[in-house]
Amino acid sequence: MTETNLVIVESPAKAKTIEKYLGKDFKVVSSMGHVRDLPKDDKAIDIEHGFKPKYEITSDKRDLVKRLKEQSTQASTVWLATDADREGEAISWHLLAALHLDEAKTKRIVFREITKKAIQEAIMHPRSIDYCLVNAQQARRILDRLVGFELSPVLWRKVKSGLSAGRVQSAAVRLVVEREREIDGFNSKSSFKISARFDLGNGKVLKADLPKNFEKEEDARNFLEKCVNAIFKLANIEKKMEKQNPSAPFTTSTLQQEASRKLGFSVAQTMQLAQKLYEAGHISYMRTDSTNLSEEAIQKAAEQIESAYGKKYMHSRRYETKSASAQEAHEAIRPTDFSISEIRSQRNEERLYSLIWKRAIASQMESAEIEKTIATISISTLPQNLIATADVIKFDGFLKVYFESKDEDEDDEKKNNLIPALELGKILDLIDMSATQKFTQSPPRYTEAALVKKLEELGIGRPSTYAPTISTIQKRDYVLKESRPGKERNFIEMILRNSKIKEEIKSQTFGTEKNKLFPTNMAMIVNDFLIQNFPDVIDYSFTANVEKEFDEIAAGNKLWEKVIADFYGDFHKNVERTSAVPKSTKDVTRNLGADPKTGLNIYAKLGRYGAYVQIGESNEDEKPKFASLKKGQFLENISLEEAIELFKMPRDLGEYEGYKMTVAIGRFGPYISHHSKFYSLGKEDDPYSILPDRAVELINNKIKTDADKLIKTFENMPEVKVLNGRWGPYLAIGRSNYKLPKGAKPEELTLDDCIKIADSQPEKKKPEPAGKKVTTVSPKKDVAKLSTTIKKAPAKKAAATTKRKTTVKKK
Repeated sequence: MTETNLVIVESPAKAKTIEKYLGKDFKVVSSMGHVRDLPKDDKAIDIEHGFKPKYEITSDKRDLVKRLKEQSTQASTVWLATDADREGEAISWHLLAALHLDEAKTKRIVFREITKKAIQEAIMHPRSIDYCLVNAQQARRILDRLVGFELSPVLWRKVKSGLSAGRVQSAAVRLVVEREREIDGFNSKSSFKISARFDLGNGKVLKADLPKNFEKEEDARNFLEKCVNAIFKLANIEKKMEKQNPSAPFTTSTLQQEASRKLGFSVAQTMQLAQKLYEAGHISYMRTDSTNLSEEAIQKAAEQIESAYGKKYMHSRRYETKSASAQEAHEAIRPTDFSISEIRSQRNEERLYSLIWKRAIASQMESAEIEKTIATISISTLPQNLIATADVIKFDGFLKVYFESKDEDEDDEKKNNLIPALELGKILDLIDMSATQKFTQSPPRYTEAALVKKLEELGIGRPSTYAPTISTIQKRDYVLKESRPGKERNFIEMILRNSKIKEEIKSQTFGTEKNKLFPTNMAMIVNDFLIQNFPDVIDYSFTANVEKEFDEIAAGNKLWEKVIADFYGDFHKNVERTSAVPKSTKDVTRNLGADPKTGLNIYAKLGRYGAYVQIGESNEDEKPKFASLKKGQFLENISLEEAIELFKMPRDLGEYEGYKMTVAIGRFGPYISHHSKFYSLGKEDDPYSILPDRAVELINNKIKTDADKLIKTFENMPEVKVLNGRWGPYLAIGRSNYKLPKGAKPEELTLDDCIKIADSQPEKKKPEPAGKKVTTVSPKKDVAKLSTTIKKAPAKKAAATTKRKTTVKKK
């Protein structure tokens, strides 16, 4: 059957949704993203002939391109319906070339939401490929390839093999490194905060603070002493109304930030979920730096607000986009149908949709009216006043739907934290007054979302690049996303109660980090090398200016070849100059001093698997000793004392069941070695202080977990196992895993059944590097060998089981 119209989109999910809205004369297929790309070798760009790129069909898309070609030749019209941004435009252009489409019968359509109306509107107003958008995407791709291909080999020769650099990724790493050094150099200062509680009767308490802290402990104590037997009077009550306006609907960046704060999503997770919501037709396009809503969207939102909450909650708003480029889409992220406040889908998709719906609806609602009350309390013995403040929501407005950037339960508590009705001139009964030592906090480490926000503020990157950039710097081990426990510190609290002052030393945990970005030692070394030798490449303003150049290309105001040429000339000369500089090890090796016990030098170095310390020289008769650095330790500032502490590993923890227990730190973290087996420590366990009893607990827990996982094994062929997995029972033979047939009872399977199950399942293709022929992994051959072995092997007697001892012999 000949199809009249062939519509090509990027993803199968998008194709499925669109096909619902088009008639039987339309067939919708997916290109599965890009079908062409630059080859991975250094001949991808012809620098001498105007930076001409050489594209090729990627190996995994050859069969797909062949099918799309056949389908396109049978269609009377081909509709290229890829995303409405530069990347989507480039995909359409590559399809045009790869499929050898006739431009006369090829139409480009764009829509920013997948709804019947939007798609039909697009079909009625097709256009041709926008080559300005294509050229902007090409310019970014080519420039970034040039930077990566020329910088990376320099890093290999001068620092360490296998490293990579990139224009945007290196600027992002620089931000994380600079923040870490800022934290490391931060000197915390203490001060004393004065707080008081007053009894208003009937169980009501008024809390008040002194507006200014005391720097010295003695000044805080003197203040408390002068408050003994003082008279506290309500000297003034001031009330004023304030309006709180809603924020604009989401852009890509603000969605990533809010989803991180409220839902705990990573940047990549947010974009994956948003992509699914878009492709299912629930939200408008999710890569945008615009805060605008269409007139139709504003009208639909108003109708929903009036219907659900009443006219007094309506307030239509038109937001100005702060971004000068705002090129990725014409609208903010919003629901396609405002009347649908909840969808039925996977849990996290539902949560993200709810967040998007609330933010978009709230943006079109009336401001909240807040009554701010400020109560001033005089002290008869002192000139200073205590201040009590509270906010009372008089009209909730948009807050009925959406509390911004805060946990909603906390907000409910704040709404109820009101100052009771007070009488001016009233004498207040003091319950207690405290002077608590407070410490200034260092700048916070970046979360993924906070780093995106900073990149956006600096003009680095665009909506389509945020998530890939954050993912790249983590994949390349420049940045770690981790949660780390805080430290304990003491603080002083002086309390005035019943005319007596009592001083206590209390303890608090500070510096706890949850899902924060930490630079690795390699990040610091590479960052310093690039700043020294290629300052322009990772300069924030330079990187932002390059983005503006891309915007100019997209607008048709600049030629992409000239933009690349202007950048490449000085950059390439710099690469050649730096390549000629001899390699130095001073940046990756530090002599920390001599070991007090042996007199041998201790070094901090960077190795294949990360940073470590070393006692002794590699060229001496006695081999040197090595130890890995702890989390949070850096080559550039680790001390001799800290290094000596690291050599306490491995630690002997005594014996258990006749075998030694040893705790050590390996490539994948701390572990316990026992009877030739290894047991990972928990996140809460410190390898330097873990006790023997805890080690035994970890060993037994792992043994129990493994036993629970095992459903069935076979005495004469232990390689064959029936196991319990995350998604249910499965069969394991050696290193290969197999699904069990529907209805199979795992505990009743025989060895012959297992062999048949493995033999009946299809062979798997093993992915190989581009350009190489894909090979096939054939577990069936192993199964055949196994089957033969089973026939030949004599049956083994069941191994005797012994009761496990639970005593620990401590050293």
